[in-house]
Amino acid sequence: MPLKTLWTGKQGKAVSLPARLRRLYGSFRLPQADSLPYVFSNFVTTLDGVVSLRTRGHAAGGDISGFNGQDRMVMGLLRAVADVVIVGWGTLAADPQQVWTPEGICPELAPDYGHLRQMLGNSGPPINVIVSGGGSLNLRLPVFSSGKVQVIIITTAAGAKRLAKQRIPDGVEIRAIRRGGAEIAAGTICREVCSIRGVKRVLVEGGPRLLADFFKQRLVSEQFLTLAPQIAGRVAGDGRPGMVMGKVFAPRNPLWGKLIDVRRGDSHLFLRYTFV
Repeated sequence: MPLKTLWTGKQGKAVSLPARLRRLYGSFRLPQADSLPYVFSNFVTTLDGVVSLRTRGHAAGGDISGFNGQDRMVMGLLRAVADVVIVGWGTLAADPQQVWTPEGICPELAPDYGHLRQMLGNSGPPINVIVSGGGSLNLRLPVFSSGKVQVIIITTAAGAKRLAKQRIPDGVEIRAIRRGGAEIAAGTICREVCSIRGVKRVLVEGGPRLLADFFKQRLVSEQFLTLAPQIAGRVAGDGRPGMVMGKVFAPRNPLWGKLIDVRRGDSHLFLRYTFV
């Protein structure tokens, strides 16, 4: 079912979508070339602000969206226009069978996403960047071992040493950040990623602590947010996160976005904000 555009600010340059994607999503715009690199994020949240149920087998975004097909379509579209998709180790742990490609989330539209990437001058899927300071990753997981994507693991020197104890699959590159501490700053990640030839559009898919640091360092240009018509609830200590965790902005330093696009799919709202 196509999304209904309720309002759009028509910012940026229109992207020519393949016919089926154009019918399902509508018009789609990206920032002008002089605004590159373009760092954007995509999340789905319940009405009460929960982005993960933090329950075994139910920690990924599908349980938040209700496995909504339109949300999957939008996720695939955003991955299709990205040169790189960045996720933290926690996001990988929540959905260990995931590979961050357009067809990985919405296989029924794989030909359309592939056509769009060709139109944008991309010959293959987006590079998957996994951030793990400690390097405690299982390199037998599909994202590393399937050969479907080029993978860069950004880690610390200690993390790289730990990963070196495993067989490094073909297509997986480990980049050790030479600095103290297990936490890798968003600015460092961004510089590392944007040093890759041809990278202009960077999609951050989480988790909440990684995204918080990207916002803290004012690196996020736009936020795509799917609002699912679900109340998840919280109790003290259950660890259910919101979209941004680990950093505090308001009241001293609030971050205000500007709404630039609103679409509806049944009872789901698809929102887009700019932060520049």
